[in-house]
Amino acid sequence: MTQAIRWWSGAALALTLACAATAATDTLADLEIGEKHAEISQNVTRIIEELHYSRPRIDNSFSSAILDRYLDTLDGNRLYFLNSDISTFGRYRYELDERARSGELEPIFEIFNLFRARTAERIEYAISLLETEPDFTVDEEFRFDRSELPWPNADDEMQEIWRQRVKNDGLSLILTSKDWTETAEILTQRYERVLRRVNQLTADDVFETFMNAMAHTMDPHSSYLSPRQSEEYRIQMSLSYDGIGASLQLEDDYVTVINVIPGGPAQIDGSLKPGDRITAVGQGVSGELEDVIGWRLDDVVQLIRGPGGTVVRLQVLAAGAAPGTPEEVVPLVRDKVKLEEQAAKSSVVELPRDDRTYRIGVIRVPSFYQDYAARSRGEEDYTSTTRDVARLIAELEEDGLDGLVMDLRQNGGGHLSEATELSGLFIERGPVVQLRQTRGNTEVLEDPSPGAVYSGPLAVLVDRYSASASEIFAAAIQDYERGVVIGQRTFGKGSVQNLFNLDRFMRAPGYGQLTLTIGKYYRVTGGSTQHRGVEPDIELPSMVDVETVGESTRDTALPWDQIDATGYNVESSLDDEIQQLEANYLQRSATDPDFNYLLDDIEAFVALRDRETVSLNLEQRRAERESLQQEQLARENRRREALGLDALASIEELESAEGPDILLEQATSVVGDMITLEGGSLAGSDIAAGNDVAAVR
Repeated sequence: MTQAIRWWSGAALALTLACAATAATDTLADLEIGEKHAEISQNVTRIIEELHYSRPRIDNSFSSAILDRYLDTLDGNRLYFLNSDISTFGRYRYELDERARSGELEPIFEIFNLFRARTAERIEYAISLLETEPDFTVDEEFRFDRSELPWPNADDEMQEIWRQRVKNDGLSLILTSKDWTETAEILTQRYERVLRRVNQLTADDVFETFMNAMAHTMDPHSSYLSPRQSEEYRIQMSLSYDGIGASLQLEDDYVTVINVIPGGPAQIDGSLKPGDRITAVGQGVSGELEDVIGWRLDDVVQLIRGPGGTVVRLQVLAAGAAPGTPEEVVPLVRDKVKLEEQAAKSSVVELPRDDRTYRIGVIRVPSFYQDYAARSRGEEDYTSTTRDVARLIAELEEDGLDGLVMDLRQNGGGHLSEATELSGLFIERGPVVQLRQTRGNTEVLEDPSPGAVYSGPLAVLVDRYSASASEIFAAAIQDYERGVVIGQRTFGKGSVQNLFNLDRFMRAPGYGQLTLTIGKYYRVTGGSTQHRGVEPDIELPSMVDVETVGESTRDTALPWDQIDATGYNVESSLDDEIQQLEANYLQRSATDPDFNYLLDDIEAFVALRDRETVSLNLEQRRAERESLQQEQLARENRRREALGLDALASIEELESAEGPDILLEQATSVVGDMITLEGGSLAGSDIAAGNDVAAVR
């Protein structure tokens, strides 16, 4: 009986593979330029040239860059096109500027139609490989990131790349205790989905891809959304659905987290990070995890969305981790993004120093929010970041407050007005930020409410994900030398975007929308926050690599530049004090078990992140996985031993244990130093801005 079952299973698999291979070769009608595409292209090109901040002239050099970006969007990992295909496309390299201007975009569809044919060929070959289990005892390496390599020259070179990819995909599943029959069935479905996703793309999808290739050649934040994607964007912005509160996008067959929305389930849970890749989705606390690699983004989003209060489980491959690295299953309870969960919250850290204990307030600001509708209606008690922070400071001071940490980690920004008003809580008066627009006119945005509500010791804690409005606030505190910025260099998003509804522009429905960069932010010193971000006064270590995350990593990011400083005054410099604070921090952290644990953890993660290949030998991969887990357990137990805590016995205990917020510990210790240094001379000064500059409203 057992043999019969095994035979049936193998026969069914062979039949499935054969059917899949046949499906992969089904021919589809070529996609062609649509009725409205030419008109949209003509108008978007004109709007970009007239209104984009850099005032670009879309010419031959841009045409070449647009072609490269379009090809990278289709085949960034060099898995489908051959080098000969790319050479053929070269005849369009210096034509796309005029074609975009005239709307004659037939080459874009010609390129896509060949991409779709090449995808069918590669998937057919991949599925055929699944008929035979690979030899996992062979010592060979697989390079999983080929984005910087040339396209393969011949079919046999391409087939070798796919052989290794299929073997690696299979090995990753084998490591989860699946046999080859199960593995082949899962991979067959995965590869079929990849092909189905490509075959389901419409002419509008292809056109949108090209228009984004053009927009992103200007800068990373300009983009075009087709009518269908515009509606999806409207739904997301209305927060009228229940989900996890994260923005997702498809990258090389992986659904990838772009950002975590403040106030949503993912942000509240804290496990999901930008760059994480979702590899499987399960319903409820025990539903089977469904492999989603190769799925359409829309389909994965529909799996993740669901009734509020229900559980969805995400299997996640951490940002930067190589394929085959142990994945984490993150359970989240679906809910709407809640304004109250976006709200700033306070806590108190009691810091023993010498013969007394200082009370350090911590205010966590997840975003710069404002109930704009309530404010527009004239309601006096509308919700806002600034109002909440002012209230929290008053509450902390009532109970005794010796120093304050403003925690802006992973704060991606929000309302500009809130950034200026929040800065005003800590400075007496003066300009906060400058906004320069496409035409060259500069607006100076000032503190709207003279008089600080807090003048004590202040630190601003930031990381690489602190962006936009967060950077405006941190820069103002730093430029007025009102406090100390601690953490990691911020993101560097100092550009301003405007949304153009093309339906209104064209006075007809079905044209989509264009988001265009129309300005840049500048500090009161004249330096831009764009590209460089805000450099901390005291730098803390981080898992996040500034070479792979942030504005400066994007090849079309607008450059840093400088305009004239605006009139502002600083009563005294903090340079000497900051040197002393940094020296104290370095001395203290050298013997801190938590801090040394963090350094060891970062070193281990960097070693993984910097790998370019993975082994295709099953036993070696299994041993590597076990070694990584045991090393992680050993690091944690060294920390616990140094702190006099009981050791953990297993990986399972480690996964369920909650660790300390090491960076916040360092920030509160720095504030403790600020309190004691020179009897509290860092407790703020009477800072006044120059009277020679008036805000432009």
